[in-house]
Parts: sequence; structure tokens; C-alpha cells
Amino acid sequence: MTDPADNRLQARNDMAWAIAVGGIGIVLFAALLTFAWQFAATLFLLFAGMLLGVALNAMATLLGRLTGLPHALRLAIVCLAMAGLLSGIVFLGGTTIAQQATVLSNTIKSQLGNVKEFLEQHGVDTSYLDFTNAAGEAKGEGSAVTTTTSTPATSSQSHGIPGAGALASSGGAIISQTLKVLLGTVSVVGNFFIVLFLGLAFAAQPSIYRAGLLFIAPAKYRAQATVIVDRIGETLERWLIAQIITMTAVFLVTWIGLAIIGIPSSFILGIQAGLLAFIPTVGAILGGLIVVLASLASGWIAALSAFILFLGVHALESYVLTPIIQRQALDIPPATLFAFQILLGVVFGIWGLALALPLMAIAKVMIDHFKAEDQAPAQMPAPSNVPQLS
Repeated sequence: MTDPADNRLQARNDMAWAIAVGGIGIVLFAALLTFAWQFAATLFLLFAGMLLGVALNAMATLLGRLTGLPHALRLAIVCLAMAGLLSGIVFLGGTTIAQQATVLSNTIKSQLGNVKEFLEQHGVDTSYLDFTNAAGEAKGEGSAVTTTTSTPATSSQSHGIPGAGALASSGGAIISQTLKVLLGTVSVVGNFFIVLFLGLAFAAQPSIYRAGLLFIAPAKYRAQATVIVDRIGETLERWLIAQIITMTAVFLVTWIGLAIIGIPSSFILGIQAGLLAFIPTVGAILGGLIVVLASLASGWIAALSAFILFLGVHALESYVLTPIIQRQALDIPPATLFAFQILLGVVFGIWGLALALPLMAIAKVMIDHFKAEDQAPAQMPAPSNVPQLS
């Protein structure tokens, strides 16, 4: 018989070990959350590169079903085709895109100002909304200051020579704005090339990165990790191919429909509608709002026609393309997806909003896998007590 004192000592040791392991786990989890919070933009950038690699690999795989070419050659054909398509769009419509983007930006600003004025006329407080141009406000403030200070500085104003303080202030403002523009441009271009490089690297040798990812998993759970990683890859590939088809269809229908209605900047509006179709629910709402605001400049009939077109495009995307093309890719309830999008958008900004669906797809694959494993033992038939005759 065992001594009760030994049993109590063993129980205390087990409890102390459990508390220590739990404390270490909580600390590691908190450290992981802190790391993800501090470097969220970098992590989302890496994830975007991985998604690009999965998309390139999926298109190369589709090409491999038609031809028996090696993977490297198929990937090169896909990259050259995409580069040629983008170069053709920029070469043939670069000037048109730039002009329409400028016209669209001015139209949206003007319509937002009209909306604010309309709300103010009907007694709605819009003091918390700022649709005006900062440069225009600065210019207005500068003119007001010049008017008030023109009397004591008549000598310098008459000769048109600004003072030293005005020169220093304007020079500092110009340098500051120039640095902001340069840094923003460098950041956008740098992020683009980082995502492009990561996507090409992942797509060029997917088996190497898959093997490295599985090597990190403990040997005891490597078989389960293999199944999960393969299912995640297949799910993301199917979803990305379906998403590319959906975005192309939304772009073409929006562009052609707005051109028929006679809305200016129809091509750039079609591009933004196609790109925003990557973001479920929220992207469609933003795209429709931009289209309607841009159409108001052409009159209420054009705006109403554009709104009907937006409803038709949204119905085509939600009730035709998504059920047919993506029915085997993802099966996530819309309310759950929308809530997850809002959560990530509020916490992580535009990155979280854009990449919420693929992140949730990964989580769903893992949850379904472990749920199926938990249900498998319960569904196994109970062993029979009747002896079998040999």
C-alpha cells in the first residue's frame, strides 16, 4: 500500500507543475499577442506575400492541367502573362486612368461638400465632418492673416518682398510636405516589391517552404500538421482563383454599365469596384458609395441608374458568382464574416479589413479538422460482445 503522505506530496508536486506550466503558457501567449500587436503591419505584409504566392502557384497548377510543362516554366508563363496584361493596361490606358483618377477625386470632393451643405441646410450638425481641402484652408488662413497684418507691413508688401519669417515658414512647410510625400511613396513602392518578391519566392519552390513549415511541428503531431497545411493550401487556392474570376467580372460589368449610362471616369470606377470586390461585404458597400457619389455630378437620373447598376452587380456577385464559383471553397456565415471583418478592421486598420476572409478561412480549416477528430471516436461502432465463429 502507498503512504497517504506520499500521495499528498505527489499531488502537490503535480499541482505546482501544472501552475508553473500554466503560468509559462500565459506569459508566452501574452508575449505573442504583444509581438503581433507591435508588428501587425509587418505580419500582414508577409501574409499578403504568402497569398500572392498561393495565387501564382494555383494559376500555374491550372496551367499544368492543360500542359505537361515543368512547374518553373509554367510559373514563368503565368508571371509574363500577368506582367504583359498590366503593362498593356498602363500603356494603352495610362493617360486615361490618370485623367479619370484626377476627375474622380475632384468629383468626390465636390460631392462630399454638397452632402455636407445639404445636411447643414436641414439642421444636421456637421461640425465633426471635415470634407474641405487642407490646402484651401491653409490658403484661406494665410489670406486672412495677410489682410489683418497688411497695415503694419505696408512697406514690405508694397515692394512684394516677403519677410524672413514668412520665407522660413513657407520653406519649412514645403520641405515637410515633400518629405511626407517621398516617404509615403517609398513606403508604398517598398511594400509592393516586398509582397511581389515574397509571392514569387513562395510560388517558385512551394515544396521547400511546406517542408520547412512541417519541420517546425513536433514529430508526434507532424501527420496532423501535414493534413492541416495541405487543406489550408487547397482552400486558399480555390478561394483565390474564384476571387480573381469574381473581381474580373465585377470590373467588366461595372465599367461597361457606367459607360453605357454615360458616367465620366467609368474605367477607373470599374477598376476600383473590381479591386474592392476582394473585400467581402464592406468592399461592395464602399464601391457602391463611390460610384453613386461620382454619378451625382451627372444628375439624379444618372445617379439613380448607377445605383440600380450597383444593386445588379452586387446581386450578381452575391447570388450568382459566389454560390456557383465559391461554394466549394469557403462556407462561412455572412454575419460571422462581417463581425470578424469589423473587429480586424478596427484593431489593425485596412490590412485587417482586407485580409480578414483568408485569415478566417485558415481558422475554419483548423477548427473543422479538430472537430472531425473529436467526432470520429464517438461515431465508431461499439464493439460487439458476441464471439465470432472462426
